[in-house]
Amino acid sequence: MSPKKDDEMNWSQIEGQWHQVTGQIKSKWGKLTDDDLKNIGGKKDELIGKLEVHYGLVKEEAEKQIDAWLAMIKPDQSK
Repeated sequence: MSPKKDDEMNWSQIEGQWHQVTGQIKSKWGKLTDDDLKNIGGKKDELIGKLEVHYGLVKEEAEKQIDAWLAMIKPDQSK
């Protein structure tokens, strides 16, 4: 039985709400600059690349950190 994913964000939601989540991303990965976030523009591969550069991570570790962060983020349910 797979874990319930209804209340977790997926990457397409992150892309769509990129400007709203950049503060959370900066809180998690403080070495990322505003320019980095602007250039990433919601693209997961770009974020992985920036984490590799700024934190010396291998791609798999960067992906693991992003996926763990993503699992903790709840969708914006305020309307």
